[in-house]
Amino acid sequence: MSKPVLFLRIASVLTFIHAVLHTIGGVFGKIPPGPAALAVEAMKVNRFMVMGNTRNFWMFYRGLGLGVTISLTAESILMWQLSSLARTDAHRLRPLMATFMVAYLVFSVNSYTYFFAGPVIAEILIAACIGVAMITAKPQTAA
Repeated sequence: MSKPVLFLRIASVLTFIHAVLHTIGGVFGKIPPGPAALAVEAMKVNRFMVMGNTRNFWMFYRGLGLGVTISLTAESILMWQLSSLARTDAHRLRPLMATFMVAYLVFSVNSYTYFFAGPVIAEILIAACIGVAMITAKPQTAA
């Protein structure tokens, strides 16, 4: 297995683990009693109209959390598919890998700013794996 393939597969698995942990801990995690429970209750009881629908901030919070889970899962599948393509011509995939790498670095800054260390570490590891895959992707040589 070539290095780009291996590192894209590692990035794919890390991204899938990130999606699962985000869903378990973030979207469907247990809310501790105290200030957090009060904040969630406030998010649930204050309803308002948005584009003809009655919503509350809890619905937005839950929906966006599930949206992140869906995106992370799709990205993990896409990275696995890219790793299969990298078997034959990894060099041509470098722009796609660069896009993912930059996105995960920006994602890590967002997580550092608004969340906590767990997602930051995962996103930096994913970006590093994609970066190594990019660096090790050599042009195809004529046979």
